[in-house]
Amino acid sequence: MRLYGGVNILKDNERIDDLEFHNLKIIQNKSWFCFGIDAVILSDFAKNIKHNSDIIDLCSGTGIISILLSKKVFPKSITAIEIQKDVAEMSERSIKLNNLQDIIKVYNTDLNSLGNLLKNNSFDSIVTNPPYKELNTGIQSESLNKLISRHEIKCNLDDILRISSQLLKNNGSFYMVHRPNRICDIICTMRKYNLEPKLIKFVQPNINKPPNLLLIKGVKNAKPFLKFENNLILYNLDGSYTNEVLKIYNK
Repeated sequence: MRLYGGVNILKDNERIDDLEFHNLKIIQNKSWFCFGIDAVILSDFAKNIKHNSDIIDLCSGTGIISILLSKKVFPKSITAIEIQKDVAEMSERSIKLNNLQDIIKVYNTDLNSLGNLLKNNSFDSIVTNPPYKELNTGIQSESLNKLISRHEIKCNLDDILRISSQLLKNNGSFYMVHRPNRICDIICTMRKYNLEPKLIKFVQPNINKPPNLLLIKGVKNAKPFLKFENNLILYNLDGSYTNEVLKIYNK
């Protein structure tokens, strides 16, 4: 372990990144899957979660979404679920680094086992940045950490939505970031588990490229009515962030 601020908190290959929001920081391992802009824009998309809510973060990874939401929506509690033991342990150190232990609790467990751990119908909101790629698709030569983070090895879309429906209170809200090419699977499976799609926002790399991310909100047992927000464009043609993204990053 290496010292940071006089405390042993960093392991080999780890660094601390400043999130430039409410003085929040996060530990990341350079050899693993580091959080990307998808996690940041999801936390912004979910910023209308009511204050003092009980939130669960499925596939929480480094803890980035939970940490950002702690200061965006001021929840009563956030329960973070991460199956990879070393990643969950690292996120716990990030939570301690930010003095958020009273708000965020990390469980190192398979989300398919949550029925034995958490009560059904007990959460106000769910956020998730799950693996995007179906099993046996895309690059397979990555490290195990990256494979689990990117591919549906330990859980798939059906698992995420089934568990979310079980855990959410009636009229509870569900927020997810995913890939647009999975939109038919996403909407059909959400309705299968009574998570009615209510809001969609596509994300484009720049004005000349098609969307490569999808933000979607669902509400448990709600009536059908789907709205589309204006697309979020990440970069100007010169490669700089757009004004909308700069606002998300609090710049």
